Amino acid sequence: MTPADLTGDTSTGAKLLTAARDVIPGGVNSATRLVGAPYVLTDAAGAYVTDADGRRYLDYHAAFGAILLGHNAPEVNDAVRRAVGGIDLVGWGVTEPEIELARLVVETIPSAEQMISAMSGSEAVAQAVRLARAVTDRPLILKFQGGFHGWQDAVARNVISAPGRAYGRDPLSRGILEDAIDATVIAEFNDLDSVRELYERYPERIAAVILEPIPHNVGALMPETAFLQGLRTITAEQGSLLIFDEVITGFRHALGGYQQICGVRPDLTTFGKAMGNGYPIAGLAGPRTLMERFSSAGGDVLLAGTFNGNAVSSAAGIATITYLRDHPDFYERTHALGDRMRTGLGAIASELGVPAVPAGFGGVFALYFTEGPIRGYRDLLRDNDEAYVAFHRRMTDRGFLMLPLALKRNHISAAHTEEDVDRTLEAAREVLRGIRDDGLLG
Repeated sequence: MTPADLTGDTSTGAKLLTAARDVIPGGVNSATRLVGAPYVLTDAAGAYVTDADGRRYLDYHAAFGAILLGHNAPEVNDAVRRAVGGIDLVGWGVTEPEIELARLVVETIPSAEQMISAMSGSEAVAQAVRLARAVTDRPLILKFQGGFHGWQDAVARNVISAPGRAYGRDPLSRGILEDAIDATVIAEFNDLDSVRELYERYPERIAAVILEPIPHNVGALMPETAFLQGLRTITAEQGSLLIFDEVITGFRHALGGYQQICGVRPDLTTFGKAMGNGYPIAGLAGPRTLMERFSSAGGDVLLAGTFNGNAVSSAAGIATITYLRDHPDFYERTHALGDRMRTGLGAIASELGVPAVPAGFGGVFALYFTEGPIRGYRDLLRDNDEAYVAFHRRMTDRGFLMLPLALKRNHISAAHTEEDVDRTLEAAREVLRGIRDDGLLG
């Protein structure tokens, strides 16, 4: 990514970003935030965020989907305020909030008998991968092209790969040990034959299959039921673990995650910041027989982290999950609004003659600029990335915050309304017309 040229930009946001670049590499603490204006966000409430120059945006980015209930949801913030001033960070024993949070997770996630807390989805996945390798005494992890499971070396490869690098050796970063890259092998989503081929190539060497049950990091590839059931059968037959990375799907699509919807029970489940409405918290859950391999239960897999289960994060998780449990209409509303958005985008694209396919599930939506059907990443290689990014960029410029990067998805929270969706669709019609008229469709 290339930093924006701020020469001559006298906006408050540009001035602050310039100052940030003096003390932060590129001016941002995560590379995917280097996406142009708005450069600096200063306030958030409900479905809206405000930038340093006072411009208000309807937020569909939602911190990569972490905001389920709306920004600064009072139910969550009030719980956090109550936590501050009580037990803080002691690094000793266990606290009541940790126990309550684990109880809620075990009650809501179908495959969970025990859980551990972490601070990010990347940490939770790292724990799951290490546990899988210890349990199976095998070295390899199988992931799918397009799936993102955090920044750690074990899985940092083959996400949004260019056509010439997809399915090949495509690490996300320099500095990863060569052996770590080669210890992860790549299959195609919704293609069981590609999975079987890897098991044949690496007999008794694959410790686990990890996947987003809906690969939202490339928009929304919808899983075929037979595919998920087939993965459960293959991993069981081959002596591997099945890991569902529900950092995005977890708590968003159903209280028990996508596994509640599809009826497939993984061995391990990771989940992330959405469980705390954006506060720093994550976790890993699974059956007692696996979870008690952690050193905290006398096992041989290290579990450590001073921030794990801290009072503030636990309070946010308890409040968010409790709200979702007590308000099942959250899922009815966000699913209905997502359907309204996807149906509307499809109708507009058809009306304007724009080759685009709406995709998504529940409150998540994307608009692929290609013809359907779309089953796996191979189909996404046909996507018109220039048009995709232009759609998000131009929508953001009109006040609808959509991350202007190829294949990134959008999120609807409890704070969004039908009126918000309808205003978004009105803007989308004008933006899509402009993309068509500007010749960006090829």
